[in-house]
Amino acid sequence: MDMKHHSWLGRTLNVIDSSDVSLIGMKGLVLDETRETIVISHDEQTKTLGKQAIRFTVDDSKVINGSLVRQRAEDRINRNYKEDAE
Repeated sequence: MDMKHHSWLGRTLNVIDSSDVSLIGMKGLVLDETRETIVISHDEQTKTLGKQAIRFTVDDSKVINGSLVRQRAEDRINRNYKEDAE
């Protein structure tokens, strides 16, 4: 299943790679998504992650490059993505 075309709210996000090494391995429940950020619940705290800085999975999906999905959720769901652009 290609998670780029689905809602991420209520799903588990796992940061695989980041320009900020402190974010690598961070995992949590997606609470909100904006054009530039994803808000997750991590260790009973709310963390805001910049999409530009992370590569991540949602519910163990294929790795998603955050810089390629910098749209609002409602715009991202209907957008066409090149498969080789990941």
